[in-house]
Amino acid sequence: MTSLRTFAARFSLLLKLWKEVPDMAMVYATLIIKQRRTYDSVPPALKEQVRQILIDCECEHLIIEG
Repeated sequence: MTSLRTFAARFSLLLKLWKEVPDMAMVYATLIIKQRRTYDSVPPALKEQVRQILIDCECEHLIIEG
């Protein structure tokens, strides 16, 4: 049940952020959280925005480069 609450909280935050950040950064962040993409696959121009979204969603553990 805790993981469902955590997911719901992150999803709610993503919805709020959706209006505030460029669409592609949000798309990449969502794909990373869903484990469909990795942070390494984010284009350099979007990396900082995606990084901030992941931090805001308490998903900084997904920011792996290398």
